Amino acid sequence: MIAALCFALLCALAGFLLWMASRRFAVKGNPLVDEIDAILPQTQCAQCNYPGCRPYAEALANGEAEINQCPPGGESGVRALAELLGREVIPLNVEHGEAKVPHLAIIDEAVCIGCTKCIQACPVDAILGAAKLMHTVIADECTGCELCLPPCPVDCIEMVPATGVQP
Repeated sequence: MIAALCFALLCALAGFLLWMASRRFAVKGNPLVDEIDAILPQTQCAQCNYPGCRPYAEALANGEAEINQCPPGGESGVRALAELLGREVIPLNVEHGEAKVPHLAIIDEAVCIGCTKCIQACPVDAILGAAKLMHTVIADECTGCELCLPPCPVDCIEMVPATGVQP
């Protein structure tokens, strides 16, 4: 009886230690997804047909997407993804858009009616403003995704090359 009790306690202790080790040394998520996500430009533009860079990275890691679906990443992004994933370099898929120089949204504050539609559309919260008040773009946060353009009812948003703007 004492031997069985000692054996049960030893098993319980071993189980507890294994549980602690699994919590301490657990790998959270797929590390490949993190590596892919680090290569992507983080514009969150959804041109790749995924709602942001992280979901696209997950699809790439799972083999569910091609490496040429990110226009903001351009050809250099395709090459970096091909190298990381051990795939052949393929041309950028123009169905998702064309590579271009980075842009930045600028709001003509005199024309802005404060409808907040651009704020709701911005995936990175780069637009600051309140209802019925003028809005402005936080230049350091804007990724140039152009998602704020379609909902603007007064066309007060313009995309300009990011290099020509002083933050």
